[in-house]
Amino acid sequence: MPLKVSTFMTSKVLVANPEDGIRQTFFRMRENDVRHMPVVDEDRNLVGIISDRDLRRPEWVDEAPDLSHIYNLDDNLSVGDLMTTNVVVAHTYDTIAKATKVLTQHRFGALPVLNKDQDLVGMLSALDLLKALDLMLDEQKKAKKG
Repeated sequence: MPLKVSTFMTSKVLVANPEDGIRQTFFRMRENDVRHMPVVDEDRNLVGIISDRDLRRPEWVDEAPDLSHIYNLDDNLSVGDLMTTNVVVAHTYDTIAKATKVLTQHRFGALPVLNKDQDLVGMLSALDLLKALDLMLDEQKKAKKG
C-alpha cells in the first residue's frame, strides 16, 4: 500500500497573514525553526506561501554579515509584498512518491497540505520525506530478513 502524505506531514502549522510585517515574520520563523510559512486570509484560506528564500537579498550577501543586510527586514514591507501567490500544494490523499516528484521538480523545500475540502491541514517538508524514506528502508530490510 502506497504511503500517503497525511502519514508524514506536520499537522501543527505556523501561518502568516498577508498584513504581517516581514521583520515579525522572519523572527517567528527563526523562533519556531521553520523555513516555510503558508499565508492565510482571515477565513484561513491559503493565499500564498513565504519562505526564508523570499526574505533573502542575494545581491547583498557579500556585504557585512548583519542580518539586516542579508535578509529583507524592511519594516515597511508586509508578507503580502513578498509571498508567492501561485502556491503548489499537496493533498492528504497524495502518495509520498507524488509529493516527492513535485518537491524535486520545483526544487521546493516544503509544500502546504490541503484536505479534500481544500482546508490547510499541514506542511510536508523535505525532512518529512526523509522520515518516509527511512521507514521504507526499514521495511525493506525486514522483508529481506523475514
